[in-house]
Amino acid sequence: MTLIKCTIRRILFATTIFMFVGSVLSAKGKLTLVGQVVDEDGEKVKKAELTLRKDGDVVEEDKTKGNGKFKFKKLEEGDYVLEVAHEDFGSAEKAFTLSEDYDMGEVGLSKEPVASPVVATNSTGEASMSNEAPTAVSVAIPQTVESMGSPNKDFIINELNFEIKKLNAEIKHLTQDLDDLKALSKMWVNPLTIYSKEIILKNGSTVFGKIIYQDDKSLKVETLVGYLIVDRAQVVRIVDNVITEDSQEYVPEQIRESYAPPPMPKLAQPRYTSSNNSARMASAKLSANCVLVGNIAEKKDSQGNIIFDGEIKNIGGRRADFVKVDFVFRKNWSGETRTLTTFVKGSYNTFDTGIVSDASLLPGATGKFDLYVPQDYGTFIGYSYAVDWEEYQ
Repeated sequence: MTLIKCTIRRILFATTIFMFVGSVLSAKGKLTLVGQVVDEDGEKVKKAELTLRKDGDVVEEDKTKGNGKFKFKKLEEGDYVLEVAHEDFGSAEKAFTLSEDYDMGEVGLSKEPVASPVVATNSTGEASMSNEAPTAVSVAIPQTVESMGSPNKDFIINELNFEIKKLNAEIKHLTQDLDDLKALSKMWVNPLTIYSKEIILKNGSTVFGKIIYQDDKSLKVETLVGYLIVDRAQVVRIVDNVITEDSQEYVPEQIRESYAPPPMPKLAQPRYTSSNNSARMASAKLSANCVLVGNIAEKKDSQGNIIFDGEIKNIGGRRADFVKVDFVFRKNWSGETRTLTTFVKGSYNTFDTGIVSDASLLPGATGKFDLYVPQDYGTFIGYSYAVDWEEYQ
């Protein structure tokens, strides 16, 4: 599209330059006008002021020589008016049509008011000048472009400029339509660019769309086929698909997948060594207790991998080591499950055995976790989680 724009602009620019150069070249004519100025007695008049006009504009000004002759060179074709004036012998005005080199002959000055000049043609078609009354000569209308009703050069140039502006406007409109079509084609190739919400229902179906409105009872979702009203009670969960640029998939080392679903892990419980309630409360305060802060966020990247992330906080009174979150995914309605585990990113700790861990949480500390579920893991209809840790302090 950019190449088409550049080509059209070059064509329009070349056309404008060609018209401008043509008008300049046409203005440089090669015709010559000669004549001689005399007074009422037929005597030659020198230093008579000459003004040559065309279409009301002054083309050239000059003065007669000692023999009363004058000469204008490099004139173009057209209708002209020659005005001659002398302060002692009077004035004269001649109109003529110039189509070739022309000799006006003698131009007589008179102190009488100058009559409107007319153009007369003889039997041979040559133009002859006269200042007599119109009834004494045969009058012929100059055969010019303007007199025949055809447009002049300025009108043609204005029309061409208007057409150029019109073409530019049409090109801009077509360019905008093409951009809109490209945007629509991208949407159909990857609808998730607009409809990024994946709504999973209890009946196992999935709806991709954009949530327009929601309340505590229903959702209004815009999809490719129109608007849908979904009962909130039928929604299992909503996944936000994150559209990112394609990049090499990175799988953290903390991900451990087990094909044999282990039993649901149990939360660590503090051991009580005394039946005294006060001692039992003190023991509870000195134990680690890791809980989930907020909710677990769920999203999907451009490769179709599901990402779970959240934050764990140790609200107990002791350090928690090897803090992890176990996710149990329910694969189908038959009860098949699979488990994935991710460790919390906490503080580093070196144990007596020399093992170094970065999954320890001091009392009051928080740590983030994220779990990548690869695309080939398969679908699941729900999940549950449990926070587990060890105490070695």
